[in-house]
Amino acid sequence: MRITSKILVAGAAVISLAACADNSAESEADKIAAEEAAAKAAEPVSIVGAAQRDENFSTLVTALAVADLGSTLAEEGPYTVFGPTNAAFNKVDQTKLSELLTAEKKDELTAVLSYHVVAGKMTAADIAKAIAEGEGTATLKTLQGGALTASLAGNKVILEDEAGKKSSVVVADVEATNGVIHGIDTVVHL
Repeated sequence: MRITSKILVAGAAVISLAACADNSAESEADKIAAEEAAAKAAEPVSIVGAAQRDENFSTLVTALAVADLGSTLAEEGPYTVFGPTNAAFNKVDQTKLSELLTAEKKDELTAVLSYHVVAGKMTAADIAKAIAEGEGTATLKTLQGGALTASLAGNKVILEDEAGKKSSVVVADVEATNGVIHGIDTVVHL
């Protein structure tokens, strides 16, 4: 009986060691996978890639695809994109938004989206400097051909389109290889 007990104890010890080794291997594999995912997330990407990484810009990514602007914003640039967040798109009448996201409304969607893009890279500090140099406002010419007027309300950048519709920058300086994205809380020029 003593020999049987010793065999059982020895067997249990072997199984425990094997389980620890398996857990160690699994945790090491999980660690490597997590490190690879973090490295991939840190890899420099274009404006479109940066928007794709951020779940707050999923509607913008969809709209860029429908408007065929993804390839433009993946080019060298640089560009400054005042990207409406999902919350900004949720403020738009959903029937109107659904219609706008169709192939039949591609030209209108392209005009709206390109109104949110400025040639050149302007970080939040650059925008604040331009506002200071403009004695309280800075006019930013959009790719659509219109203008956004930037000003400060406290430490918040406010954008105003030509129709007087205002939006606030709620996320600043999302870096990309070909520019920068600033998340805004309202879709302008719509």
